[in-house]
Amino acid sequence: MPRDNMTSTVQKIAKQALTTFRHPSAVGEHNKMFLENLSKLKSLMAEVRAADLKIVPRSVESAPMPSQRIAPPVTYMHIYETDTFSMGVFLLKTGASIPLHDHPGMYGMLKVIYGKVRISCFDRLAKPRDGASGVQFNPPLMPFQMSSLRPSVLRSVGEYTEENGPCVLSPQKDNIHQIDAVNGPTAFLDILSPPYDPDEGRDCHYYKVLHAHSEAADRKSEAQEPGDLWLMEIPQPSEFWCGGEPYPGPKVSL
Repeated sequence: MPRDNMTSTVQKIAKQALTTFRHPSAVGEHNKMFLENLSKLKSLMAEVRAADLKIVPRSVESAPMPSQRIAPPVTYMHIYETDTFSMGVFLLKTGASIPLHDHPGMYGMLKVIYGKVRISCFDRLAKPRDGASGVQFNPPLMPFQMSSLRPSVLRSVGEYTEENGPCVLSPQKDNIHQIDAVNGPTAFLDILSPPYDPDEGRDCHYYKVLHAHSEAADRKSEAQEPGDLWLMEIPQPSEFWCGGEPYPGPKVSL
């Protein structure tokens, strides 16, 4: 492999990702070595730019002609994947969103390489013993919908550009998020560890935010009351689908 590939930014990031996540038994927020390696990975991710991946930032798209095939709102450039982690680039068109979804038992790191994204992060809370009994929603839900509800909390909403460091999620924190393109097309480098694998219980699930009816809401309380916000699992939204396109940048070899 050419020397420039071996010393490329993306090669260094992939190598550090492997070092960080290669021993699953040592991965955890109470392991000092893991946290040190995770910090090194964040530092490398913070420096990556579109030019390092040979990706040309895209301008605002023109409206397609009626005869043109509708293009996917989101595309993915696959860079590299092992049993330990996956790495690639997501490209969002103007106004596109990756709907609210989860990453079961996974760590993730997202770094914008051009444009701007808004990321809304949620955590699920411990499920009440009586489920959602006694909780009212408007419009009312069917019994089968009530069974998939989980009390949750909105942890953060932030906007990120290439000047910001990476957004990080863990199995316990910020694991459910929605990603929206802001003011034009955008793209970000994405690392997940371990990769999605339905056979291992790591399938992607989509969610809808619901607000419970309560006296506090009737009083127009400004504070979010515990138990007011719930997430309901839903099928993949019909307006979202992800296409693929070739990755033009330096290859990764580990």
